[in-house]
Amino acid sequence: MLTAVSLGPGDAALLTPAARDALMDAEVVAGYKGYVALTDPALLEGKEIISTGMTGEVDRARQAVGAARSGRRTVMVCSGDAGIYAMAGLLLEILEAEGLLDAVPFSVVPGVPAFGAAAALLGAPLMHDFASVSLSDLLTPWEVIEKRLRLAADADFVIAIYNPRSRKRSDQLLKALSIIGEFRGPDTPVGIVGRAWREGQVVSAVPLNAVDPEGVDMQTVLVVGNSATRMAGQYMLTPRGYDRKYDIKNSRPSR
Repeated sequence: MLTAVSLGPGDAALLTPAARDALMDAEVVAGYKGYVALTDPALLEGKEIISTGMTGEVDRARQAVGAARSGRRTVMVCSGDAGIYAMAGLLLEILEAEGLLDAVPFSVVPGVPAFGAAAALLGAPLMHDFASVSLSDLLTPWEVIEKRLRLAADADFVIAIYNPRSRKRSDQLLKALSIIGEFRGPDTPVGIVGRAWREGQVVSAVPLNAVDPEGVDMQTVLVVGNSATRMAGQYMLTPRGYDRKYDIKNSRPSR
């Protein structure tokens, strides 16, 4: 059995009971070393650990598939949700390529995705349609990323930005914000959340024209508001449209 297990953003309180059960039942736990480190050590005790670095995705996925094929209950831990920019897809690709889709039972345990964790800390910025775009061009050509950003901005989606900036990709966030700025005003709220629900958490919201890329890294998620997004006190709010249908300001709760 092979299971992609979502750890959520990192706080133990946000690990789902289903994910905890899968970890407790596992004989083999595979994952990026940073995500293995986020896992409660008590849930890893007595298990074989398959851990690789940032560029070792294919290797650890193949090892996990091999362990599951041998009959051991194997989980691949992923931060956030295992099906969003994580390892569930690669595991399925390898099972498919090796003709094991019918031989190795596969499942995914969902979790709190990074944009959901960031949004909760910011207030309510994802209350209407939104798009998620990763700025990492390791697997996706930058031209494709630019096109997706432009179309999402033109369609007035709230945009969650993953993998915004690394040491090798120091200029792409500026390019992305410039593209979005073609369709949004300079005062559009942008939520910036680093290390959501983990030690070192940083949360802020600034106008689009005040985003400082130097304070952003790979553990940061940005949420760029749409044309209706505003600050409600310290909170970022994207109205769903209730104010157009109901008289919210003058309404009174029914007795």
